[in-house]
Amino acid sequence: MADFELNTFDFASIEELDPSIADGYRVIYDREVPFELRLHEQNAPQQVGTLEAVKAKVLVLGDEHNLQSIRVELSSEADLFFHYMHVIDEAGFIAIQEQQKLMVEFADYPNVLIRMLNNCIKEPHSHLAVFVMKQDVDARLDFIQNMEYKFVELMSCHFIRSPEEIVQHQITYRYNAMKTRLQLMQGRLEDINTLVKLKNPSLLLQLQKAPPGQLSSLG
Repeated sequence: MADFELNTFDFASIEELDPSIADGYRVIYDREVPFELRLHEQNAPQQVGTLEAVKAKVLVLGDEHNLQSIRVELSSEADLFFHYMHVIDEAGFIAIQEQQKLMVEFADYPNVLIRMLNNCIKEPHSHLAVFVMKQDVDARLDFIQNMEYKFVELMSCHFIRSPEEIVQHQITYRYNAMKTRLQLMQGRLEDINTLVKLKNPSLLLQLQKAPPGQLSSLG
């Protein structure tokens, strides 16, 4: 047997460069969620928004016994310059808790956010995430439940558009991360080519000649 070993992927080193965690926060949730995006214009009738996949990232500062701050970041693969943040500490949460009559404590807030985001993924017809962007830096995320006979607003979160410097750092990170992943994938492909060439040279010739759609029929 030939002494050859396929390299494994190590994406952890890429993720450590994420500017989102540079200030001590840690990521506890990172998924694409269907959002309805709306633009709010002064004195204009509310328009139906567009449905887009938005990447929602929930981060926390501190541990479960001493939660200091929560940050939610929203970004989009369709628009690299789309980046909004919701940042809140315990004092800010108390104000929201009173305004919206929330029945949860600050320590439970991250789990509530995650549950609502997951509901929008699993049950998109009954659980809606409506993101309303104003003409300035402000925006609002409304979690709405369709009860068939009425729409009920479960919770609302205030967001601000991220400063240009943060947006540039995020774009740079995403570009470099994608470039590094591509290099890793290319290296893995070369390893596979070498291994197949050692084990079965004729199969490698078939793989190189066959169009991608016909690879599954080989063998």
